[in-house]
Amino acid sequence: MNLEIVSLFKYMQEGVKEIMQAEEKMTLDEHLGELRKRIIWILLVIMISMIIGFVIAQPVIDFFRQLPSANGMQWNVFSPWDPVRVYMQFAFMTALIISFPFILYQIWAYFKPGLRENEQKATLWCIPAALLLFLVGLSFAYFVVFPLAIHFSLLITNHMSLEQTFGITQYFTFMFNIVLPISFVFELPLVVIFLTQLRILNPNKMKGIRKYAYILILIIGSIVTPPDVISAIVVSIPIVILFEISTILSKIIYRKQVKEDKLWTAKFDS
Repeated sequence: MNLEIVSLFKYMQEGVKEIMQAEEKMTLDEHLGELRKRIIWILLVIMISMIIGFVIAQPVIDFFRQLPSANGMQWNVFSPWDPVRVYMQFAFMTALIISFPFILYQIWAYFKPGLRENEQKATLWCIPAALLLFLVGLSFAYFVVFPLAIHFSLLITNHMSLEQTFGITQYFTFMFNIVLPISFVFELPLVVIFLTQLRILNPNKMKGIRKYAYILILIIGSIVTPPDVISAIVVSIPIVILFEISTILSKIIYRKQVKEDKLWTAKFDS
């Protein structure tokens, strides 16, 4: 019997069994009630986090003004709403960082009853790992990519003999537009692990899309950085490394799945 067909049959059989067991434990109303409770908790934590963000916005802004990318700049406001927008941006960023692990935990807790015991343990560690990868991406984006973008823009400004006038809203909007996308790109290994566990991805497919992935990575690097080759390469290299790490992790999980399928096939044929 073909191993892939047996594997798919096994996966569907176990999935149906788990769904039936979950339905026996919880009714539709209980599912909706549980989902509503999780959403309420998430919204509550986000609101509290945004309040914290408003409280700490001023000292955080002062901190950023002392860093090399901003020290010496004279910031301006071009609209009465500019300071409010900056406070909102920092409140949102603070809420995102504080509530991110809590949101992941609530999602995990909602799906926990439908997971096997080994899957529960395997997915729980993804919560701190996701936060760590997000913070690493955040640091890389701010301390490496963002200074490159600022330096390039200042070179063009000086070359054109223009006066450098920075709006505080424009400055931080520019910063967040670079920092946030790169931070989420660093979640790539966890996404690959999740899709591999669902048998949507495997190392063979990862190798098949490698050349297209590299092109896409270069495009992303060009979008979030100044239009020069060096900056795009600087951004693309760590993303390529993340892709290769993701491929290795997918291979490890896939080998384990194949081993389990062979054991199950031997038991099925006996």
